[in-house]
Amino acid sequence: MEASNIMDLEAFRQFCSQKKGVMECFPFDFETLVMKVGSKMFALTAINVRPLRINLKCDPFIAEELRAEFAAVQPGYHMNKRHWNTVTVDGSIPKEKILWMIDHSYDLVFKGLKKSEREEIRGKKT
Repeated sequence: MEASNIMDLEAFRQFCSQKKGVMECFPFDFETLVMKVGSKMFALTAINVRPLRINLKCDPFIAEELRAEFAAVQPGYHMNKRHWNTVTVDGSIPKEKILWMIDHSYDLVFKGLKKSEREEIRGKKT
């Protein structure tokens, strides 16, 4: 697989941080980077593990489809396995598909925020 198809940690961080209301934190330890939208996490990864592995929230039906399609998509490690996938970024999944999975996770979590928090992120005052 060509190198341009592989997302590294910095590309992951940059892609996530461009979304509205996103912040980075290390709430568990100094190695597990958590990306949150508002008060809820939508992605996390171990910063010292290669290849990059990203836990992403996913609709349960889509999660099953992705796991069947890609060996690099597994039930979420240390997460609710019905709602989270662990995606190993080893070049076997097209980069565009990984970006879509990140977007999907962000969207699911954003929709689950309280209305006041969603509106604050959108820039509206409640």
